[in-house]
Amino acid sequence: MTENNNGGQPRIGFVGLGNMGGPMCKRLSEAGYEIQAFDIDQPALDAAVSHGASAAASATDAAAWCDLLLTSLPRPDHVISVMSGVDGALAAMNAGSIWVDLTTNRKELVEQLAGEAPDGVSVVDSPVTGAVDGARNGKLTLFLGGDDESVARVKPVLNHLGLVIECGPRGTGNVTKLVTNQLWFVHAATLAEGFALGMANGVELDTLWYAIKESVGDSFVARHDAPSIFAGHYDPSFSLDLCLKDLGLVEELSANVGASLDMTMKAKEMFQQAADRYGSDAGELHVAKRIEDDSDLSMRLEGDWVPHWEK
Repeated sequence: MTENNNGGQPRIGFVGLGNMGGPMCKRLSEAGYEIQAFDIDQPALDAAVSHGASAAASATDAAAWCDLLLTSLPRPDHVISVMSGVDGALAAMNAGSIWVDLTTNRKELVEQLAGEAPDGVSVVDSPVTGAVDGARNGKLTLFLGGDDESVARVKPVLNHLGLVIECGPRGTGNVTKLVTNQLWFVHAATLAEGFALGMANGVELDTLWYAIKESVGDSFVARHDAPSIFAGHYDPSFSLDLCLKDLGLVEELSANVGASLDMTMKAKEMFQQAADRYGSDAGELHVAKRIEDDSDLSMRLEGDWVPHWEK
């Protein structure tokens, strides 16, 4: 990456300012980086500008200006639309610059796009986990895959966003992220089953939750996601559609495993059932609401359940 007039720090282009990208861009602005940001959603772009970024006219303009391009997009097809082709943002990047894809993406697609990069442009993948509150508070976990030199260059920037785990060559960041989502979705699909089993047999919901957290049943889902069930909004910050997208990517990876991943495929089936019933735009934890509705049990629990995206 080239030096510039910002104390030698890389100039950052940031494309994709949604639920996760917006807070990440804000943190990097607050860390003192010079940023050109872009999103097709004008209010999201306005918010980034209010936090210190400059508005780029397009993703391609941001890519041509920056030393380090970060993309945080919902789906692999969005990455293709923004980055690929002679008019795409990747083709506009300059030698010595690096593209970091923060999207939960397809390993093969990242490799394909890396093959389209101009000479001297490096590509790494670094999908993130930790929900919106993790993005807001710099407590994400980032799964970084790439060559040693590129990883060394981008890691000081990504450290402002949370814990960076070096996973290996390019593409391994996405594999690692999808493994963590695989386990997250299995836990999310079964948490309400545990609640229903206990409640139907005489245990109060608050007692169940406390017991789960203080036992071998504990998980990130139990601690972080259960309040979204208790509050009854089921976490609209991450949709069932995105869950199914990630589970589809997991299923693609499973072709390389010499065994059937029965729990994972059952979780995918349960998320699909929830999407069929409540709509694919419904919050991820409608996978729990289906159990709640079918068992005719209310999993509302009184408490000060501040939505995690407001923490």
